[in-house]
Amino acid sequence: MGLVGLAPRLAINGGRGLKQGQNNGLVLGKFMPPHAGHQYLCDFARAASSELTILVCSLPDDPIPGKQRAAWMAELYPDCRVVWCNEIVPQEPAEDPQFWPIWKNLIARHVGEVASVFASESYGHRLASELSARFVPCDPMRIAIPTSATAIRADPFASWSYIPRPVRPWFVKRVCLFGPESSGKTTLAEQLAQVFATVALPEYGRTWTENFGVDVDERALKEIADGHRASRAAALRAANRILIEDTDPILTCVWADMLLGQRQSWMQDALDPADLYLLTDIDFDWVDDGTRYFTNDTQRQRFHALCENELINRNLPYLKISGDPETRLASAVSAIRARYAL
Repeated sequence: MGLVGLAPRLAINGGRGLKQGQNNGLVLGKFMPPHAGHQYLCDFARAASSELTILVCSLPDDPIPGKQRAAWMAELYPDCRVVWCNEIVPQEPAEDPQFWPIWKNLIARHVGEVASVFASESYGHRLASELSARFVPCDPMRIAIPTSATAIRADPFASWSYIPRPVRPWFVKRVCLFGPESSGKTTLAEQLAQVFATVALPEYGRTWTENFGVDVDERALKEIADGHRASRAAALRAANRILIEDTDPILTCVWADMLLGQRQSWMQDALDPADLYLLTDIDFDWVDDGTRYFTNDTQRQRFHALCENELINRNLPYLKISGDPETRLASAVSAIRARYAL
């Protein structure tokens, strides 16, 4: 809970100190991750304080990085002072006889004077006493918001309604439709989005060519990959547990092979792969929609083989999807439900 070594604290929302004589409130926790229960507590404390500090405590081996959790809390509470502290200190009184003096000193250094300690747990009594502050309990029985960070980490999909929108991208699973042009990716992506009541992220390559034409060079491929990443960042916040992606930057690498015969250096990077790839087959006729390139069977077969080789070489999980539209949809839905227990 604090900074390793002698590094100073990180005050996410400004570095101002608390003013003496005011009802300065304190909420502290791991927020791993922040959830609706934490929001209830912080909203309660903010309403009852003249100024609220939210102290985000972390350890180096936490399953969610402390810096990320502090950033989430800063976004959720821009009008509060959010302080991230990753000092390695005892977590329970039984770990160190100096537990309470250690924490009293830590809060004095990172927070300053505190008038009120807000908490849903019993430790608030002792902590407030150590700080010469008032303890204000808030929903200790978890009646208002019946969840916990432990429950969310164990099964985030079951607790989805309790996860704030800025936090959801951390838990969203990404399914990417991957394959040559005119292999049914867009149709299947839209169908899957309907089945799972989520977002279908459109192919940014199509967006680019519809706006700038089909003359694609190395610069254009980089812009397409960057556009997809930006689109994905936006879509992740709107996704409902699963994000359906119509292609991704990894497929842009295969496009480079097909169109240019060579790759740029950035294409060798990890490129943030999806959790599952659905490789669409070319077992139906090619359709010209005005933005397509490869018409004959030999080109289509090569494109499909390059797609599969790309997934194999990068050791990415994938499932081949073929057959008529109904069969494709049934296969894809079954695979997603089985993989993510939906």
